[in-house]
Amino acid sequence: MRDDELLTVAEVMARLKVGRSTVYDLIRTRRLPSVSIGRCRRIPASALGDFIAGQMERAA
Repeated sequence: MRDDELLTVAEVMARLKVGRSTVYDLIRTRRLPSVSIGRCRRIPASALGDFIAGQMERAA
């Protein structure tokens, strides 16, 4: 996964193994940063990596 890669909501769903509403909830609550391109929502791969790392730190 490249740091400058932009992921779709579906790709994030697959990587986190969660549903669409969960991903949009993470975006809405600003726990997962995203950008809007037209009507599309994209999540930077680096933001997803940071989110996962933060979750791992909390769990430890």
